[in-house]
Amino acid sequence: MTLLKTKVGRRAFIKTSALAGGGLMISFSWLASCGPGTKEAEVLAMPDEWFDLNAYLKIGENGVTTIMCPNPEFGQNVKTSMPMIVAEELDMDWEKVIVEMAPFNTSLYDRQFTGGSQGIRRSWNVLRMAGATARQMLKQAAANAWGVPLEEITTASATVKHEASGQSATYGELVSAASKLPTPAEVQLKEVKDFTIVGNSKKNVDARKIVTGTPMYSLDINQEGMLTAMIVHPPAFGMKLKSFNADSVKDMPGIKEVFSFKTFQDDYVQNYFDTNTFPELVAIVGNSTWEVMNAKKALQAEWEPFDSYSFSVDAFGNKQTREVPAGLENSDSHLTAMQERASGPCTLLRKDGDPDKAFSSAAKVIERTYTAPFLAHNPMEPINCVADVTAERAIISAPIQAPELIEGTLSARLGLPLDKIEIVMTRMGGGFGRRAYGHYMVEAAVISQKVNRPVKLVYMREDDMTFGVYRPTYMATYRAALDENNQLVAYHVKAGGIPESPLGRGAANRFPAGAVDHYLAEEWSVNSNITIGAFRAPRSNFLGGAEQSFLDEVAEAAGQDPIQFRLDLLTRAKHNPVGEQNDYEADRYAGVLELVRDQSNWSQPQPGVHRGVAAYFCHNSYAAHVLELSRENGKLKVKKVTCALDCGIVVNPDAAANMAEGAIIDGIGNAFYGEMTFRNGVPEKTNFDRYRMIRMNEAPESIDVHFVKNEIDPTGLGEPPFPPIFGAVANALYKSSGKRYYHQPFLKEGVALG
Repeated sequence: MTLLKTKVGRRAFIKTSALAGGGLMISFSWLASCGPGTKEAEVLAMPDEWFDLNAYLKIGENGVTTIMCPNPEFGQNVKTSMPMIVAEELDMDWEKVIVEMAPFNTSLYDRQFTGGSQGIRRSWNVLRMAGATARQMLKQAAANAWGVPLEEITTASATVKHEASGQSATYGELVSAASKLPTPAEVQLKEVKDFTIVGNSKKNVDARKIVTGTPMYSLDINQEGMLTAMIVHPPAFGMKLKSFNADSVKDMPGIKEVFSFKTFQDDYVQNYFDTNTFPELVAIVGNSTWEVMNAKKALQAEWEPFDSYSFSVDAFGNKQTREVPAGLENSDSHLTAMQERASGPCTLLRKDGDPDKAFSSAAKVIERTYTAPFLAHNPMEPINCVADVTAERAIISAPIQAPELIEGTLSARLGLPLDKIEIVMTRMGGGFGRRAYGHYMVEAAVISQKVNRPVKLVYMREDDMTFGVYRPTYMATYRAALDENNQLVAYHVKAGGIPESPLGRGAANRFPAGAVDHYLAEEWSVNSNITIGAFRAPRSNFLGGAEQSFLDEVAEAAGQDPIQFRLDLLTRAKHNPVGEQNDYEADRYAGVLELVRDQSNWSQPQPGVHRGVAAYFCHNSYAAHVLELSRENGKLKVKKVTCALDCGIVVNPDAAANMAEGAIIDGIGNAFYGEMTFRNGVPEKTNFDRYRMIRMNEAPESIDVHFVKNEIDPTGLGEPPFPPIFGAVANALYKSSGKRYYHQPFLKEGVALG
């Protein structure tokens, strides 16, 4: 068994009350709103007294246990999965568990950040320790009461037993005594083989609220005296506010205030996630959404081009100066700029062997270039925030992925110390990276401070879609050299984008690096005033598709089956790797390819069904897909996707499969339709009438998800299934038409999806 010390860094699993650290415990229990007669209210009676064993859980005298979820929830199901891990080590009866959203409190919880597929991975041992610590204290309370050795005490399903004497007690009977005990210096974790909760599917703890429309989102918040606020931003990237006429709208019904403001002070050093597209905005504040919308449409404002400027950024301790170029950009010129930049000098990321010599002497060289456009995040819940700021304190309620990264920004902008700022994490209606950037919380707070009233800031869909923080536009050129025996002997990737490269040293060290004797990776970038940010599986969401499309074409040129071609390269990487910085485990990578091959019956083609395969490693996990297309009434139909994943231990299998299914559908939609274009700096797609999303009848008829079974600690799941689906789509399209697809969205190349 694994022994863990009960301290991790500055976090200690000490007994703590709900108010420890000065944070207010806000309950979002799915039982709290259950009325009389509901199943949950009948099954679980609330205790008369709660006993806190640590910041992650409290147990009532009747055995009912509340487990806190420390991380924000936006549909990835951490609010269920994280408490499952605590309950597992606690040996709790899941039917007696209530789940609450923990308060944002950095003195109690570490890394309250949802993103990068790091939530479960980074919290795995911490959550286990929380449950194991409480279990140990309950066992010690029983040993003390019964006068028996601690090592003879066992637990199961919220009950403590001493087999030799026949004595037993429930957690509720022991918790009062346990809460008075000191925290043990170390605790013993369960063996994976003994898990009874982790690895067994549990329903979403918020399911009843979701299907009944119970308020959970900050958009649902209403409080006395609250006003509605909206912002007006420049219509184009490269422009700024010149003037506005407040008189044109201030006398309209319900309008209280019209004013301009800056999101950040001029001398403020931004952090990495302080991305702010338009530094100066106009706020319109009024009584109701409808009244403010009408005033927003009527506001007379003038805009002018801005000159290039720079600002300072503290990127996790790395001080940088970022340049923002002037100009009104166009999608057509973006493509030209990338082509010109790619032909010039690039930054070397990795070089193995002698690629130049290998290419010059190759029997066959394949070279292909791939592109992908800017993408908007489009979470279903539009950007919003409720702020109540006074001279003494600020309460900010918002859907935010990274509250720890915005609290310092709020403090600096409002002139309030951190201990006077309370961030309430509400459930998010989608995140995908967009809600890692909390500028809208600062905007709402500044508006509230200005009008001295609580305000609810709401972005219209048009505001959200045209405000920036997009997935960048990318380009990558790949070359492969084959010898006279059709063996891959050299590989070259040169990738870049606007305003960043998708490559970087991490991706440059991924497969097929390490499997080819002569390997070269280079990157470049073109600056822009269009703001970008993390988009599900950042950078990998392009590279995974482009690389996997290219490898399929190389496999065909070599006369090999595309799956076996990849497996042969991985065998080389395992037994005779090139270089020492290879950022993947060949065995695990091969494992998902073998699993998807077997589960999709790859060796047994079906008449009229065209299949494409792709696999990718990113965010510490491995994913492989086989996508099947057919033609029906002249249109392509995605019949089935078979998915294989290695993400270590799967905490909640049904929820994990749901996450993979969502990534697959999202990826297919973006591959066929996703695109944001610009003309003279103006985003040309402002709502879903022009920004095409996948529709229900275009989703795969079936998605079959399989997990590699192992006892590796969880390695992340939200991001990894997304990148390879783009390659699987492109490769299946080729099989259906005989034409290769290099430029997303594929719909522009004449594809019709039905």
